[in-house]
Amino acid sequence: MATDSWINESLYPDWGQRFLVKRELARVQSDFQDIVLFDSTSHGRVMLLDGVVQITERDEFVYQEMLTHVPLLAHGNANRVLIIGAGDGGVLRRVLQHRNVTRAVMVEIDGEVVRLCKEFLPAIGGDAWTDPRADVIIGDGIDYVRTAPDASFDAIIVDSTDPIGVGEVLFTDEFYRNAARVLAEGGLIVNQCGVPFMQADELRETSLRRNQFFPVVGAYVAAVPTYVGGFMTLGFAAKQAGLNAVPVATIRSRAEAAGVLGQTQYWTPEIHAGAFNLPPYIAKHLPA
Repeated sequence: MATDSWINESLYPDWGQRFLVKRELARVQSDFQDIVLFDSTSHGRVMLLDGVVQITERDEFVYQEMLTHVPLLAHGNANRVLIIGAGDGGVLRRVLQHRNVTRAVMVEIDGEVVRLCKEFLPAIGGDAWTDPRADVIIGDGIDYVRTAPDASFDAIIVDSTDPIGVGEVLFTDEFYRNAARVLAEGGLIVNQCGVPFMQADELRETSLRRNQFFPVVGAYVAAVPTYVGGFMTLGFAAKQAGLNAVPVATIRSRAEAAGVLGQTQYWTPEIHAGAFNLPPYIAKHLPA
């Protein structure tokens, strides 16, 4: 349906952004959330969940690359990867770019998100949906982690909404306790922790929860234009010291071996290393 209307993001009550809608593609109320996809004049196709921008074609590479390549290359040999959420398929596609990955399990609670993204955002997931190394499960990530065997994954990537609605359970003590259990020695987990200029409580509280179960807790940043308010923080928790401070030369060597060096639009070995150097207004919200 062609329109010339505007759509307003509803993340914050007193500040936000809006998009000029060229054409509405889908508006679906799933069992879990309200899903809207549309063609914008500035950012290509855009998806909102419960009124909050989740992904745009124009800048999705920033978030997806940093959420994926940083943990896998920090680990150095993550063969088994668990993805929670990420129903658009972008994280799955980038995980599978790593030659050393032998198994990627993606658990997305809302099958409508997957269906609509396959139809209207096909380039985001690309061929990942049919890769033989991928196991895509429509189900509850909390339940999956609760019942997964000990030490069954090397890395966990959580791409969820903010800790409200369907995404709330992915920010609990129970989830992080089980995440630590299913991660093998040297394993790590990353998850989005919001824009701390506007959502400092999200970073602070999530870090305190992870700190109960992981010896290394921190965050790194990415500048995603449509996540308004400055840097987006990506929470980082590891079972081994040093994974948040891997030298640039080592990162470069690992990226070359994995087959991702030179294949990115935002991530580089230098950006990877520098992203852990946080400005004080963000660093103050992490455990000492």
